[in-house]
Amino acid sequence: MLIGIISDTHENMSAIQKAVEVFNSKGVELVFHAGDIISPITFSYFDKLNSPIHLVFGNNDGEKQMLKERYSKRGSIIQNPPLEYTVEEKNTKIKFIIFHAPPNNLDDLAKSGDYDYIIYGHTHKKDFQKIGKTIIINPGEAGGWLFGEKTIAILNTETKNVEFVEL
Repeated sequence: MLIGIISDTHENMSAIQKAVEVFNSKGVELVFHAGDIISPITFSYFDKLNSPIHLVFGNNDGEKQMLKERYSKRGSIIQNPPLEYTVEEKNTKIKFIIFHAPPNNLDDLAKSGDYDYIIYGHTHKKDFQKIGKTIIINPGEAGGWLFGEKTIAILNTETKNVEFVEL
């Protein structure tokens, strides 16, 4: 299964549009957004996804009620992260946990083996590491406002490969 991962879009509409185009062209079946969506206007582009999207709120998100109303039409949005999500693939359950900010106990959480994937954003820096059987992913900043590198990630759950795509 291909899963799109995005974070820290910070209402950069052209970056969101490009991310949606990439996700759709690659055939992702699910998208996780690790927060800092900012406002409901972003839904006009995310609504063009060919897959569901599940989001967590970040520290900069506003108009939370309207964000919840809009995004609940395409998936889910969690006000108090983390979001725990399970995907079944070939009779195997794949467990995800999605945060906005990385938890203080990130290494311990990974070492616990309770999750196959830990996804987070907030730092605006790409991260890919494996601790035990757990893969940790930060797609970087899709908005590009802080470091100027607009990136998303595509996870292949079958190969466990993560591709970072510059927008």
